[in-house]
Amino acid sequence: MKLFDPILPTTNLLPYDGVTHYYGVVCPDPDRYYRALLSGLDWKNDEAIIFGKYIQTKRKVAWYGDSAFSYTYSGIQKTALPWTTALLELKTLCEKISGETYNSCLANLYHDGKEGMAWHSDGEKDLQPNGAIASLTLGAERKFSFKHKVRKEKIDIVLENGSLLVMKGTTQTHWLHRLPPTSKVTTPRINLTFRKIVNS
Repeated sequence: MKLFDPILPTTNLLPYDGVTHYYGVVCPDPDRYYRALLSGLDWKNDEAIIFGKYIQTKRKVAWYGDSAFSYTYSGIQKTALPWTTALLELKTLCEKISGETYNSCLANLYHDGKEGMAWHSDGEKDLQPNGAIASLTLGAERKFSFKHKVRKEKIDIVLENGSLLVMKGTTQTHWLHRLPPTSKVTTPRINLTFRKIVNS
């Protein structure tokens, strides 16, 4: 596969109230990118303020962008670092496939299956309203889940090494998503979430 071969999405994974496409494996040589990002990004333990209490997670994060964007979630403000070569290549790939544009990336490092993310939606005020979020998986395969905020309907999908998932439209308004923990996964996963910051 050439780096920028067009890839058609699957049908919408969500039955209503949002648009989410899974493109499958799109990344050429995902293991090479995984190694480059594992050693090349400025990983820090994630921080959050939950019910007024400061916590630090085992999961690590790194924040990059077109400029020194400020981005606030879970009560903590982060400032974007300049793009690395590997991140820029992967951003270009995701833009070409999804037909969207992104100016920032929140990278997540899950060391094993015991680390995950609880139910949430990405509705921070800094993000473009109803904008696309491209989620690229490198490393371990993990189950990813959606739950409708009102009807409570659930949808699960397994995200493969080198695969791309794009959430857009009203997905964040009506659906929660999570990365459930599992004891079956013993190796790390890097998740790149390319976004568009507008209020910075």
